[in-house]
Amino acid sequence: MSELPRRTVLAGSAAVVAAGVLTATTAAPAAAAGPGTGTKPTVVLVHGAFADASGWTEVIRRLTRDGYPVLAPPNPLRGVASDSAYLASFLTTVPGPIVLAGHSYGGFVLTNAATGNVDVKALVYVAAFAPDAGETVQGLQTRFPGTKLDETQLDFRPHAGGYDGYVKAASFREIFAADLPKATTDVLWATQRPGDTHTLGEPSGAPAWRDIPSWYLVARDDNLIPAAAQRFMATRARARAVEIRASHAALISQPRATADVIALAARTVSKGF
Repeated sequence: MSELPRRTVLAGSAAVVAAGVLTATTAAPAAAAGPGTGTKPTVVLVHGAFADASGWTEVIRRLTRDGYPVLAPPNPLRGVASDSAYLASFLTTVPGPIVLAGHSYGGFVLTNAATGNVDVKALVYVAAFAPDAGETVQGLQTRFPGTKLDETQLDFRPHAGGYDGYVKAASFREIFAADLPKATTDVLWATQRPGDTHTLGEPSGAPAWRDIPSWYLVARDDNLIPAAAQRFMATRARARAVEIRASHAALISQPRATADVIALAARTVSKGF
């Protein structure tokens, strides 16, 4: 077996909970009538690595109570190009206007998947990557100091196409969700979905935020994507930024603030429908 590359890793999101999973699966366009047929845009939520869509559970509950149709599709976590292609295909099955939100690596994916899609009216980054063309996850991570996740905090496990990275149990809570109880983060760690390590070096394409209005929720206490990096990406994308005291797992520890930013984006762009 060849030696694993020594590289710093920041492709995650602490986003799984034990109960209340709500995900969406792909469907042929002809069968995808449904969520986007009302007066409000459909909100599509994209999770990051080391996570699944259940991390959006409390956000989904708040948005649906406010009358928003919501979908939270699975992010394959196999690579930037393939993950973005999957999401782009999924978006073609959603009728009507879309507000697209992503957490952590999910922001990298939506930045690519939304490009050229006229139905995506707003982008919302939740402690997420908002890359420019040619940038990589690894490059954005090392641009600013402060992340506590590197290769020493990972367990590597082989799969047919390479290696997956899992955050070690001893580091998970501090890195992802220091503002959540240990009993909760123990479950998050046990149920984490790994990201393929080659994703770290894959370049981003033309960013959707150049043409689509954007919002950004900055997590000030993030130990995975430093707040300075988040502010830089938000400013560059000309995003309306809101800052909160939260860990990387802001969507779980601060679901109301997260839902509020998404709803604000939806209300703002809905004025033009």
